[in-house]
Amino acid sequence: MKPLPFLLAGSLLLAFGAARAGVVLETTTAYHHIQVVDDGDFRTLCFDRSSESRMRLSNPLAGQFEYTEMYHLAWLWYGKITNVLMIGLGGASTQRAFEHDYPGVQIDTAEIDPVVLQVAKDYFHFEESPRQKVFLEDGRVYLRRATKQFDAILVDAYAENRYGAFIPQHLLTREFFTLAASRLSTNGVLAYNVMGTLNGWQSGLIGATYKTLKSVFPQVYLFPCSNGGNIVVIATKAPERTDLRVLSTRAEFLLRERRVQLPNFRLRLNALYQGTPAPALTAPLLTDDFAPVEGLLQGMGRQN
Repeated sequence: MKPLPFLLAGSLLLAFGAARAGVVLETTTAYHHIQVVDDGDFRTLCFDRSSESRMRLSNPLAGQFEYTEMYHLAWLWYGKITNVLMIGLGGASTQRAFEHDYPGVQIDTAEIDPVVLQVAKDYFHFEESPRQKVFLEDGRVYLRRATKQFDAILVDAYAENRYGAFIPQHLLTREFFTLAASRLSTNGVLAYNVMGTLNGWQSGLIGATYKTLKSVFPQVYLFPCSNGGNIVVIATKAPERTDLRVLSTRAEFLLRERRVQLPNFRLRLNALYQGTPAPALTAPLLTDDFAPVEGLLQGMGRQN
């Protein structure tokens, strides 16, 4: 999901740009106010006031938001991924890309809103198949009931409140991360999209996410997007940290062997932030009993 500050221009476009942009679907569900908006060659899925997913009409595998490409970095820590769980479907950008790029990978998705699934099928070229399955339930409930392990778990689930889009707090606590770790294979990778910045807008949320993940996973890596609105956090069970030099060597091997075909793979890797985010030092540890996500959103304000 793209953050609210980057949607403001899109909101104005909806209001004043009818000549170029058009709302092709608008509906309200138990979870979201959904719009599908066409603007030239781009189609965007909006939940409430935030842009969730985007694709090119002329090429449905192109046009995605930058952060979705960060999910491909999971292969750097486990080059033999065979199955993936995604929490949150949206417009299915990542699901479609993974199905196309990794023909040997089974993709399961937990999506709480059945209307989102139907919208993805009707407007975003998403199809279920033996390799691409969707389970209509909350992501944490699905994980608790799961009997198998996954090589990668990718999280991109958002709700909306008066401060804008936010991660449901039950998907952001130590207990949730402990559950996720128990469902990962030995070399498994957790990748998590968080809206915010290292310093400034929602940096408190980034710090709390990092601190809470570190209480469960030995290694946590941060990949800020160049637009400054999203950070993809990758967590692994490895006892030792992998430095950028080793990761770069692995990237070259994966590209050479065509295990990864993402054109921007090197560029996304080079976004690695090598350090601990300063807000993590004072951020709260998020638990089921104490997860002040709304307070973190309110306290940091908007990005400049």
